[in-house]
Amino acid sequence: MATVPMDAHEITRAALRDFYDDCAAALDAEDLDAFPGFFVEDATYRVISRENVDQGLAHAPIYCRGRAMIEDRIMATTRAALYQPRSLRHFISGVRVTGSDGDAVRSEANFLIIESLIEQEPQILMVGRYVDLIVREGADLRFRKHDAIYDNYSVRTTLVIPA
Repeated sequence: MATVPMDAHEITRAALRDFYDDCAAALDAEDLDAFPGFFVEDATYRVISRENVDQGLAHAPIYCRGRAMIEDRIMATTRAALYQPRSLRHFISGVRVTGSDGDAVRSEANFLIIESLIEQEPQILMVGRYVDLIVREGADLRFRKHDAIYDNYSVRTTLVIPA
């Protein structure tokens, strides 16, 4: 288990847990306009398969470089895209600090996302782990790098709402 000098980062595991829960709650509530606020200005955000990560391949179904790209994706999702109405529930567990990188904390967490479509039984959309760099920006935590690495061989439906 990695140990991180918490006085250097002042980011506790409980604070990370709250941060992940707040992000998931925004997505589950379809408050997509709030999602970019969880990132620093020059953040990267990817939703990428474990297969690609293991083989060192960069292709990711969702890849955003900078908060502006994340905001653009949210605007396209909420104002331009047509998709079947759905609701998501994010379940996050195993939040842990895995190290540090300068002023950032490396963290990982497991995730399970259940998707409900109209007139269908809820199904697993995605299962995997988050591998992140998280920094403190003022009083709040923000992602500097947020990778949602899914274990699924494929994504059953469309990736509409961020993971």
